[in-house]
Amino acid sequence: MEEQVILVDAKDEKLALMGKTEAHEKGLLHRAISIVLFNESKEILLQQRADSKYHWAGIWSNTVCTHPRDGESYLEAAERRLEEELGISTELRDVFNFIYKAKDEESGLTEHELDHVFVGEFNGEIPFNEEEVKAVRWISSEDLFKEIEAKPENFSFWFKIILKEFQTRNLL
Repeated sequence: MEEQVILVDAKDEKLALMGKTEAHEKGLLHRAISIVLFNESKEILLQQRADSKYHWAGIWSNTVCTHPRDGESYLEAAERRLEEELGISTELRDVFNFIYKAKDEESGLTEHELDHVFVGEFNGEIPFNEEEVKAVRWISSEDLFKEIEAKPENFSFWFKIILKEFQTRNLL
């Protein structure tokens, strides 16, 4: 059975459940989480999404993204997906949330998410799940901004929003 997303209004009130493909075809607002991990050198852990992803395949993004399941908190979803995608766990804290809408021209699907952003620190090996993740790498924020400026199309829309908010909040 297809994974369900939680449709919400702008105040994060639950409206209904819907299959994630249909929700993305219709561009309906739903709950999501994003994680950004830093190491002791303050580098950011990037993830290149697997080529098999149904949308935004092969692009570089923040450490982990997912949708909470019905009855699952934002934090529980973040912890679950960190383990599923990267095979690691660490303490996470919810730092802010935002709403965005972006269309993936390649797949024709639209992300319209109320995204809770978590941060944490991790140092060590990343035994990532190759079905979910094509590659991972650590990068300084300075080098990351240079790469985004040179090739913005290589990075997820939501990650660029997160980075701007990190700058505003002095989280980098």
